[in-house]
Amino acid sequence: MVKLIVHAPTPAALVRARRNIVNLLAADPDAEVELVVNGEAAGAALAAPDPNTDKYLTVCANSLTLTGAHAPEGTSTVGAAILHIAQRQAEGWSYFRA
Repeated sequence: MVKLIVHAPTPAALVRARRNIVNLLAADPDAEVELVVNGEAAGAALAAPDPNTDKYLTVCANSLTLTGAHAPEGTSTVGAAILHIAQRQAEGWSYFRA
């Protein structure tokens, strides 16, 4: 089974990541995927929700703190995207930077 972290640190990468996730799930509906956003992509993801991919979204709390943004209730957050990605990789997840 495919387990993939798709990382987006910029708004442009977020656009690519969302498209990549849709394409991945069309090709393999059983794939597990997580969209991890940090940096400028964190605010961009919250400012422009996407109903097709937001259920896979995980936002870096460090990035939110830096920008003063707040994730809506129910949004998955992690303290530090870098640590979360490293932990997922240790669990066998693959990494893809959009």
